[in-house]
Amino acid sequence: MERYFKLSQHGSTVRTEVIAGITTFLTMAYIIFVNPSILSTTGMDSNAVFVATCLAAAIGSAVMGLWANWPIGMAPGMGLNAFFAFTVVGAMGFTWQQALGAVFISGLIFLFLSATGIRRWLVAGIPVSMRSGVAAGIGMFLGIIALQSSGIVVDSPATLVTLGDLTNPGTLLTIAGFFIIVALDAMRVTGAILIGILVITVAAILLGVSQFGGIMSMPPSIAPTLLQLDVWGAIGFGIFHVILVMVLVEVFDATGTLIGVAKRAGLLKEGPAHTNPGLSRALMADSTAITVGSMLGTSSTTAYVESASGVQAGGRTGLTALVVAVLFLLAMFFAPLAGSVPAYATAPALLYVATLMVRELAELDWEDVTEAAPAVLTALIMPLTYSIANGLAFGFISYAVIKLLTGKVSQVHAATWIVAALFVIKFAFFGGH
Repeated sequence: MERYFKLSQHGSTVRTEVIAGITTFLTMAYIIFVNPSILSTTGMDSNAVFVATCLAAAIGSAVMGLWANWPIGMAPGMGLNAFFAFTVVGAMGFTWQQALGAVFISGLIFLFLSATGIRRWLVAGIPVSMRSGVAAGIGMFLGIIALQSSGIVVDSPATLVTLGDLTNPGTLLTIAGFFIIVALDAMRVTGAILIGILVITVAAILLGVSQFGGIMSMPPSIAPTLLQLDVWGAIGFGIFHVILVMVLVEVFDATGTLIGVAKRAGLLKEGPAHTNPGLSRALMADSTAITVGSMLGTSSTTAYVESASGVQAGGRTGLTALVVAVLFLLAMFFAPLAGSVPAYATAPALLYVATLMVRELAELDWEDVTEAAPAVLTALIMPLTYSIANGLAFGFISYAVIKLLTGKVSQVHAATWIVAALFVIKFAFFGGH
């Protein structure tokens, strides 16, 4: 381990790395309950998605640790799973098999972009304000999903949405879960989100809201989702705009997370990203995980910002990520517990993740309306049209148009013009779906 992970060179020890790995796992383990809850709305087998989630996270984290030697955990990403379930399948009419095919294609494109360096060029060319708007918009999208699934917000013929029945036991459990998670996280309790999910699950079982299916068993079969992706069906159905959104969100989310956590760990030198050899391997590891995850039967796998908790605990090498991988493999034996988790227990987690993502709006330069307006428009359109794709489209097109009308064309990077043009083509040929 010393030779392979270069522990002493990074000022770390096996014990420190193991503790860091456990810390990272606890902060991101909520995904093994939330991801099946979201993807099962498409008709996918919940137990198979549970196993696919654990395996995708384990393989992605292992590749990140063994190849890139970075202390970053991987798992199916929040936001992208919602886009997969509620936009691609729910609104656009793709089958979940075709949606997995789209994830696979986006993974191949992501591999190409990472290998050629285009991914770094894209990241450098996307305005900081738009990145903030996209993150906040995805957060708001997750928020409305949580509020809707818990019954806090319901539809209304007069006002589109209105307040639900707050006396409903499940709705009250969601509210209690949110308070528990916020309070625990405020007190710096490791695994606050996971603890909140488990506490509300127990309460739901005791109140008869959810059925108890047990705690441990042998892992269920992954056969219902394994290699079920329909690549040709996805291409035939018209995949252009879906791939565009998946790649863009992956570029923002994963690359930003990788660079942010790596900087906190002291793994990036000052200067251009291409001068850091570790980053290239990390980008490739991240891209590989997306392709593998689609074959297992889950939405796009990505680097988790929760990895920062492990870095804070002292994690500096890939051994941290390897520990995360082992723990996700062990988590497969808790399928009965995952099956007992109701939507009322995962909704508080979604809502809390939403609050963390919306705070990105604080990074906006509110004095420059040409930067702030497109970002806010992006954030608003996502939840109000129930589509991450529409939010991205409105944001990039409005950014380019506003800069053009105000004589600030020189501030628009070529990458932004290209993305805006692609979304114009998307609206022209595919409409608003």
